[in-house]
Amino acid sequence: MRKLWSDHVFWTRLYIIEAVAGAPSAQTTAARLLRNQEDIGNAVATYYGAAAGSQLTNLLKQHINIAVDLVSAAKAGNQAQVADADRRWHANANDIATFLSGANPNWPKATVLDMLNQHLALTTQEATAQIQGNWAGSTSAFDSIYNEILTMADALSAGIVKQFPSRF
Repeated sequence: MRKLWSDHVFWTRLYIIEAVAGAPSAQTTAARLLRNQEDIGNAVATYYGAAAGSQLTNLLKQHINIAVDLVSAAKAGNQAQVADADRRWHANANDIATFLSGANPNWPKATVLDMLNQHLALTTQEATAQIQGNWAGSTSAFDSIYNEILTMADALSAGIVKQFPSRF
């Protein structure tokens, strides 16, 4: 889980940097980031089945596609589109929390949603700082994102171990 979720935030950071800079590599990075969502879904499928893995993959791909919309709108200064993307991003986080808490009783929805909302808030801080050219702020936000994602990965791992102790 730590590797998968670390990849999630690393590829997200690289995408933000490239998209804000207008680098042609941003689309390739976005595609790699989407593949990471498949990797996470496949890991979940190991414990919860192929259908659950596919469902999580789809939810996580929505998460990424909404983030791409959000960065694009923020870079363009389109506040109406930013607000719409942010609303969809939080609704998607709720959908992910609902899915995860339904799969594992050791992942209470409120706890998972809190972790996901922290992730969204920190990623927003990172992207905002990057767009503003605040490189130190962007880097500082990423440090917080990385610490938060490790906490989330550990919580997810602990829930799996608790639900399936005979597999460990």
